[in-house]
Parts: sequence; structure tokens; C-alpha cells
Amino acid sequence: MAAEPPKFKFTAVTGFFEQDHVPANPSSEATTLPDLGLINRTYETDADFDPRREKHQWERFTHYLAHLNRTGRAEGASYKLLYMARHGEGYHNVKEAEVGTEAWESHWAKLTTDGRITWSDARLTPLGTTQALAAHTFWRTTHAPPPALYLVSPLARCLETCRLTFVPSPFPPAAPPFRPKVRELLRERMHVHTCDRRSGRKWIEGAYPGFEVEEGMAEGDPWWRETGRETLGEHVVRVEGFLGGLFDGGEEVVSVTAHSGTVLAVWEALGHEEVKLAPGGVVPVLVRGVRA
Repeated sequence: MAAEPPKFKFTAVTGFFEQDHVPANPSSEATTLPDLGLINRTYETDADFDPRREKHQWERFTHYLAHLNRTGRAEGASYKLLYMARHGEGYHNVKEAEVGTEAWESHWAKLTTDGRITWSDARLTPLGTTQALAAHTFWRTTHAPPPALYLVSPLARCLETCRLTFVPSPFPPAAPPFRPKVRELLRERMHVHTCDRRSGRKWIEGAYPGFEVEEGMAEGDPWWRETGRETLGEHVVRVEGFLGGLFDGGEEVVSVTAHSGTVLAVWEALGHEEVKLAPGGVVPVLVRGVRA
């Protein structure tokens, strides 16, 4: 894949969510917090929008986000709130936990099965299904605004996590419809690991008929190779391409269902400290994009 010149310069705008503060224990994994950890604070728009502080914190934040987009146009800046979700536990996660990361990376990740479980384009485990359903329950109870756009990796564990999370819709009837778009650029770090080799386009379209597969996606997987693991730097370039396409659109609130490695690449692309995300977890981030 040839990298396109960057359309935008991206940065994370911090100070709004508890997850903006990296845990003291670097090995800990962030989980979904009540109301996504939105910090109780004031905004410059409160004086006119909510002078008596009668509205919910999320209402005031959403109003402030719209204000940022109105006032940022003069300098070519726009802002988007991303809900970054990691898929639930997959069978590849189970095998890596069983054998250890070193053995997984050097041997097992290159195979497809151990004779008991299979992890090529890894599916969700029963625990992974439970984690995705817990995300559905979360969205039914939070005050956070529903996404205007749903984006998802084409790997099976993300497709199923996305479906279980948002079908049936956990949002009020007036919310934007759930019409997820499948995007190759959201894939996990590629090559070597068979768990990251996707299934065919026809399988995706048959198993997930309500999902919009991007134009040009091949039936097979031309992006995956048996050798030459994608580096973090290469993954970041890929994520920047995804963000560039995203910021060409007008949606302010976007759901992204992807992978731990993809979330890591997003942090790198935004200059944000790494926040590891637990399986099935969701973290928000406010992103500023300025046209290059």
C-alpha cells in the first residue's frame, strides 16, 4: 500500500475525559467508565447554553463540540469525538494467554489451530460475546450522544462485537440509524499472524448483510502476507490515512470498533500517551484535525 500525503495534522485534545490521564500502572487496561469518564467541568459556552447548570454534563460537552467546529473553520480546523472500542475476547487471545507472548509470537501465531481451537480470522469466545453484550447494556444507560457514523474493522471479531453492541439499537428512535461501514484501514497490525488474515468479502457480506463493505475490497486478502510483520510506524501511517478520510466527512460523533493494536496506533498518530484498552472496552477521545 502506497501512503498518501497527509491531508490533516491530528492532535488529541485532552482534559475532558478521565482516560486522558494514563494509569500509574502501565500494565493495566482501561475499561468502559460510567458516562465514558466525562469530567465534570465548565466550558466557555456554558454562560449562554446552561447558565444555571441545569443540563447534563454530556449535553454541555456536545454543545461545546459544535462550538469548536463552528469557530475552528476559519483556521481549517475541525473536531470529532471518537468512541474507540476494542473487540471482545477472541480465540487468539486465549491461545496467547495459554502459551505466553514469546511462544505465541515465535510459533503459534503463524499457525491456524492447535487441534482444539482455531484462530484464523479469530472469532469471539463466549466471554468475548458477553463483553460485547455488556457494551450494548452500557450504551442503553449512558448519557453520551449516539454515534452519527459507525466504522468497523473487517476482521470477524470486530464485526461480531459491533453487531452485538448495537443490534438491536440501544439508542432512542430519533438516533442516527445503525449502518456500519467496513474499513480495511482499521485492521489490526498486519502480516504473519493468521488471526489477522481476514475472511473473504462474500463471507462478510453474507454474515453481516446490514454492513456496508467499502468499494474495492477484494474477495481474498491481498493486504496480508506470511512474512514481514507491519511495524508500529507503518500502522500509524495507515491509521492517519483512515483519520484523513474520516475528517473529510461531517459527522462529529463516530464509533470505531477495532483492535488493541489499532487503538495504540491511533494514540501514536494523535500524540496521546498510550492507554491500553481491555477487550470489549470503549474509550473516548476528542480529536482536532487541521488541514495540511
